[in-house]
Amino acid sequence: MTEQQLSEAYVVTLSCPDRPGIVYAVAGALLVAGCNITDSQQYGSQATGTFFMRVEATTAASRLELQAAIEPVAQAFGMQWNLSAVGQKVRTLLMASKSAHCLNDLLFQQRSGTLPIEIPAIVSNHQDLAGLAEFYGIPFHHIPVTHGTKADAEDALRAIMAEHDIELTVLARYMQIISNELCTELSGKAINIHHSFLPSFKGAKPYHQAHARGVKLIGATAHYVTAALDEGPIIEQEVIRVDHARTPEQFVQMGRDVEGRTLAQAVQWHAEHRVLLDGNRTVVFN
Repeated sequence: MTEQQLSEAYVVTLSCPDRPGIVYAVAGALLVAGCNITDSQQYGSQATGTFFMRVEATTAASRLELQAAIEPVAQAFGMQWNLSAVGQKVRTLLMASKSAHCLNDLLFQQRSGTLPIEIPAIVSNHQDLAGLAEFYGIPFHHIPVTHGTKADAEDALRAIMAEHDIELTVLARYMQIISNELCTELSGKAINIHHSFLPSFKGAKPYHQAHARGVKLIGATAHYVTAALDEGPIIEQEVIRVDHARTPEQFVQMGRDVEGRTLAQAVQWHAEHRVLLDGNRTVVFN
């Protein structure tokens, strides 16, 4: 077996205060570890003065040897950084309420190998989607939520996350507001999806409201969860054109299709370590 066959592929992501010499130092550290860089992207944010970088590389060195080579550079530049094996599946908890479209899209794409995630559990505050979970052979946890039981429900959710070593939580049309405390715990590790009409057309039947107002574009926004409802850092958005000939029901179906695609794309980019936080914004290396 050749040395090339023994090589492993890794992805390094990092952010730090922007200054000269970062790319040179990172490349030098990877060279020390015997790496061959196969992809490299970087961005300097003028708004925050932060430098972001994502590098894929192959090496015959061990993970510990690679970490040891990068750590001195990370300390010298004050980096926040992460090292992962390329293709390593992210342990992901899916949460939904009654609507199946986003959940089904994620389950199908994961099963077909499109999404590099592992789904050990599905959580819902209703029983409606238990059959879908059973079809895909994934344990389904029904955690009902009322105003009086919200704290206990979130404790039960935390227990599931701990039991399954959850790295990412996806709200696939989970229609419950998460507490500020849990949002803080999940910062940068939870993704939500909503229609792009917000802040207009709040409440029930937003697509019917949009139809009544004669909108010409409908779409969806996938973002990280924060305590500010539906205002977290945006990962991906998509819009499609509609016109007066469409019915409210067609608006709903088209909106569901867009929501499913947009959420799946955001989950894929996150799982591939392509999304870095820049304050209230994201840097997406795609």
